Amino acid sequence: MQASAEQVAISVRDLVVGFGDQVVLDHLSLDVRRGEILGLVGASGGGKSVLLRTIIGLIPKRQGRIEIMGMELEKATLQDMRSFGRRWGILYQQGALFSSLTVRQNVQFPMRENLEISLPLLDELATAKLEMVGLSPDDGDKFPAELSGGMTKRVALARALALDPEIVFLDEPTSGLDPIAAGDFDVLIRTLRQTFGLTVFMVTHDLDSLHTVCDRVAALADGKVVAVGPIANLLASEHPWVKSYFYGERARIRAHAVH
Repeated sequence: MQASAEQVAISVRDLVVGFGDQVVLDHLSLDVRRGEILGLVGASGGGKSVLLRTIIGLIPKRQGRIEIMGMELEKATLQDMRSFGRRWGILYQQGALFSSLTVRQNVQFPMRENLEISLPLLDELATAKLEMVGLSPDDGDKFPAELSGGMTKRVALARALALDPEIVFLDEPTSGLDPIAAGDFDVLIRTLRQTFGLTVFMVTHDLDSLHTVCDRVAALADGKVVAVGPIANLLASEHPWVKSYFYGERARIRAHAVH
């Protein structure tokens, strides 16, 4: 069922992105609905992160249209983009924390760039964001090198939420985490979505995340979205790549489907 324009947070139409002679995204179209968690899956090197980075303007497109919250990015002025960028937050694949800054300073970084507020208020806001992702005020004094993988992801998420965005982009948020930490992170994402009404665009290969967290899943193959819908729809897909992904030897999600 097609979502109305008011229900769509991100609209991608006929998108073409490439590097040199290689076309990575080939006339791709996709909608992300407001308030949903959409998981994007695809083969390694298949263009998942390229799509995310093109949507947020880090990679130029050759063709197509991208609208976020009704604004076509190509028509946005520099000032539009600066103010508009505050409406989304990004968690990069490895966390991408600044190693020379404390956890608190990392979370404060977007605030310092965009808000004119006092240091006491900055500290108060950073502490609130850390608590939001399950970390204590004492964790704010640590440096990234002192953090576990799970804590690094939580700090990166707190930074992504620093400006109270409407949309959060997550690039492989559970990669490198053990199953317990990954499960905890999934629960956190779902709770934050329910509490704040976030729209979440999540690039992932984690089958458990797809099953437990995502409202819909989009499968990327051959530069296009070849299937999109609730997980049950993808499990029923006849597309060869989708079948091999969900029913291959390592596809533990089959066990979930049976239950």
